[in-house]
Amino acid sequence: MTLKIYLSGEIHTDWREQITEGAADLDVSFDSPVTDHAASDDCGVAILGEEADKFWHDRKGAQINAIRTRKGIAEADVVVVRFGEQYKQWNAAFDAGYAAALGKSLIILHGPDHAHALKEVDAAALAVAQSPQQVVQILRYVLNGSLPG
Repeated sequence: MTLKIYLSGEIHTDWREQITEGAADLDVSFDSPVTDHAASDDCGVAILGEEADKFWHDRKGAQINAIRTRKGIAEADVVVVRFGEQYKQWNAAFDAGYAAALGKSLIILHGPDHAHALKEVDAAALAVAQSPQQVVQILRYVLNGSLPG
Protein backbone atom coordinates (compact mmCIF):
# COMPACT_ATOMS: atom_id res chain seq x y z
CA MET A 1 0.00 0.00 0.00
CA THR A 2 1.43 3.36 -1.04
CA LEU A 3 0.36 6.40 0.95
CA LYS A 4 0.31 9.93 -0.44
CA ILE A 5 1.09 12.35 2.37
CA TYR A 6 0.48 16.10 2.23
CA LEU A 7 2.61 18.09 4.69
CA SER A 8 0.92 21.36 5.57
CA GLY A 9 1.69 24.06 8.10
CA GLU A 10 4.55 26.11 9.39
CA ILE A 11 7.56 26.70 7.17
CA HIS A 12 10.16 27.97 9.63
CA THR A 13 11.61 24.67 10.91
CA ASP A 14 12.84 21.43 9.34
CA TRP A 15 9.93 19.23 10.45
CA ARG A 16 9.15 18.24 6.85
CA GLU A 17 12.70 17.04 6.28
CA GLN A 18 12.62 15.08 9.53
CA ILE A 19 9.50 13.25 8.40
CA THR A 20 10.64 12.62 4.83
CA GLU A 21 14.05 11.37 5.99
CA GLY A 22 12.53 9.23 8.74
CA ALA A 23 10.08 7.68 6.27
CA ALA A 24 12.62 7.13 3.49
CA ASP A 25 12.24 3.35 3.74
CA LEU A 26 8.42 3.44 3.67
CA ASP A 27 6.12 3.21 0.66
CA VAL A 28 5.06 6.87 0.80
CA SER A 29 5.20 9.95 -1.36
CA PHE A 30 5.12 13.50 -0.05
CA ASP A 31 3.74 16.78 -1.29
CA SER A 32 3.55 20.18 0.37
CA PRO A 33 2.86 23.84 -0.29
CA VAL A 34 5.61 26.08 -1.60
CA THR A 35 7.80 26.58 1.47
CA ASP A 36 9.83 29.52 0.16
CA HIS A 37 8.12 32.20 2.25
CA ALA A 38 8.93 35.11 -0.07
CA ALA A 39 7.82 33.20 -3.18
CA SER A 40 4.60 32.14 -1.46
CA ASP A 41 3.83 35.69 -0.35
CA ASP A 42 4.71 37.34 -3.67
CA CYS A 43 3.64 34.79 -6.31
CA GLY A 44 0.42 36.64 -7.11
CA VAL A 45 1.97 40.00 -7.83
CA ALA A 46 5.02 38.46 -9.51
CA ILE A 47 2.77 36.65 -11.98
CA LEU A 48 -0.37 38.80 -12.24
CA GLY A 49 0.97 42.30 -11.55
CA GLU A 50 1.65 44.61 -8.65
CA GLU A 51 -0.98 45.79 -6.20
CA ALA A 52 -0.84 49.05 -4.29
CA ASP A 53 -3.03 47.67 -1.51
CA LYS A 54 -1.44 44.92 0.64
CA PHE A 55 -4.85 43.23 0.98
CA TRP A 56 -4.99 42.58 -2.79
CA HIS A 57 -1.31 41.67 -2.89
CA ASP A 58 -1.91 38.97 -0.28
CA ARG A 59 -5.17 37.83 -1.83
CA LYS A 60 -3.58 37.23 -5.23
CA GLY A 61 -0.89 35.10 -3.61
CA ALA A 62 -3.34 33.20 -1.43
CA GLN A 63 -5.53 32.32 -4.38
CA ILE A 64 -2.64 31.05 -6.50
CA ASN A 65 -1.25 29.07 -3.55
CA ALA A 66 -4.73 27.60 -2.99
CA ILE A 67 -4.55 25.88 -6.39
CA ARG A 68 -1.61 23.78 -5.19
CA THR A 69 -2.96 23.32 -1.66
CA ARG A 70 -6.41 22.15 -2.75
CA LYS A 71 -4.95 19.65 -5.21
CA GLY A 72 -2.42 18.34 -2.69
CA ILE A 73 -5.00 17.85 0.05
CA ALA A 74 -7.60 16.38 -2.30
CA GLU A 75 -5.16 13.78 -3.64
CA ALA A 76 -3.62 12.88 -0.28
CA ASP A 77 -4.37 9.76 1.71
CA VAL A 78 -3.03 11.38 4.87
CA VAL A 79 -2.70 15.09 5.68
CA VAL A 80 -0.20 16.16 8.34
CA VAL A 81 -0.68 19.71 9.62
CA ARG A 82 2.07 21.26 11.74
CA PHE A 83 1.44 24.20 14.05
CA GLY A 84 4.72 25.83 15.06
CA GLU A 85 5.58 27.72 18.20
CA GLN A 86 6.50 31.13 16.79
CA TYR A 87 3.60 32.22 14.57
CA LYS A 88 -0.16 31.82 14.43
CA GLN A 89 -0.75 29.61 11.41
CA TRP A 90 -4.30 30.46 10.42
CA ASN A 91 -3.65 28.92 7.01
CA ALA A 92 -2.71 25.64 8.71
CA ALA A 93 -5.98 25.65 10.63
CA PHE A 94 -7.83 26.25 7.38
CA ASP A 95 -5.96 23.36 5.72
CA ALA A 96 -6.85 21.07 8.63
CA GLY A 97 -10.51 22.03 8.35
CA TYR A 98 -10.49 21.53 4.59
CA ALA A 99 -8.88 18.10 4.97
CA ALA A 100 -11.39 17.14 7.67
CA ALA A 101 -14.29 18.27 5.47
CA LEU A 102 -12.98 16.03 2.69
CA GLY A 103 -12.79 13.10 5.11
CA LYS A 104 -9.00 12.83 4.89
CA SER A 105 -7.01 10.99 7.52
CA LEU A 106 -5.59 13.88 9.51
CA ILE A 107 -2.54 13.98 11.78
CA ILE A 108 -2.02 17.21 13.73
CA LEU A 109 1.48 18.06 14.92
CA HIS A 110 2.13 20.62 17.66
CA GLY A 111 3.68 21.06 21.07
CA PRO A 112 1.81 20.89 24.38
CA ASP A 113 1.50 24.68 24.60
CA HIS A 114 -1.05 24.67 21.76
CA ALA A 115 -3.24 21.86 23.11
CA HIS A 116 -5.98 24.14 24.44
CA ALA A 117 -6.00 26.58 21.52
CA LEU A 118 -6.20 23.74 19.00
CA LYS A 119 -8.64 21.48 20.84
CA GLU A 120 -11.26 21.64 18.07
CA VAL A 121 -8.65 21.00 15.37
CA ASP A 122 -7.22 18.14 17.43
CA ALA A 123 -10.70 16.65 17.85
CA ALA A 124 -11.03 16.37 14.06
CA ALA A 125 -7.73 14.49 13.77
CA LEU A 126 -7.14 10.76 13.91
CA ALA A 127 -3.85 11.42 15.73
CA VAL A 128 -2.19 14.34 17.50
CA ALA A 129 1.59 14.09 17.59
CA GLN A 130 4.16 16.24 19.35
CA SER A 131 7.18 15.39 17.18
CA PRO A 132 7.99 14.55 13.58
CA GLN A 133 9.34 11.21 14.83
CA GLN A 134 5.89 10.31 16.17
CA VAL A 135 4.42 11.07 12.74
CA VAL A 136 6.95 8.70 11.16
CA GLN A 137 6.08 6.04 13.74
CA ILE A 138 2.39 6.43 12.90
CA LEU A 139 3.11 6.01 9.19
CA ARG A 140 5.34 2.99 9.87
CA TYR A 141 2.61 1.36 11.96
CA VAL A 142 -0.11 2.09 9.38
CA LEU A 143 1.97 0.62 6.56
CA ASN A 144 3.78 -2.25 8.29
CA GLY A 145 2.03 -2.83 11.60
CA SER A 146 5.34 -2.35 13.39
CA LEU A 147 5.67 -0.58 16.73
CA PRO A 148 8.64 1.57 17.74
CA GLY A 149 11.30 -0.12 19.68
